[in-house]
Amino acid sequence: MATYSQNSKQLHIDALPSAKGMRFALVVSAWNSEVTESLFDGAQKVLIQKEAKAIDRIDVPGSFELVYGSRIALDRQYDAVIAIGSVIRGETSHFDYVCQGVVSGIQQLNALGDRPVIFCVLTDDNIDQSRARSGGVLGNKGEEAAAAAIQMVKL
Repeated sequence: MATYSQNSKQLHIDALPSAKGMRFALVVSAWNSEVTESLFDGAQKVLIQKEAKAIDRIDVPGSFELVYGSRIALDRQYDAVIAIGSVIRGETSHFDYVCQGVVSGIQQLNALGDRPVIFCVLTDDNIDQSRARSGGVLGNKGEEAAAAAIQMVKL
């Protein structure tokens, strides 16, 4: 699995470009808040370290609503948006529908827009996998998303 070979514990923050003058919106799902709060903290930490001009938070109820929240953020002229969510597989196909909708929506925003929307949505089989990727043994995907956002703004 790719996460084991590369994760935020190997992220070299000092090697990232500066985020001075950049404005970021972090759109955060309230669903699975234990996970999304950790992802938010990781992303915010990196953006602060890289001296971002503004880091604003937009809260949405669930991961499906990340697409709309991200579009609103783009309308507000941020340099980049980070969509932060967590979908954990359950007993029904709801997981598949939510994940597909979020992936498709974020992809459309990127394809049609002029500013990046970074996908920071964990799609795990269980809470232990989510914890491992939101500050646990596999690092924090929020930190990786912030690094990607800075790099994409610099394109």
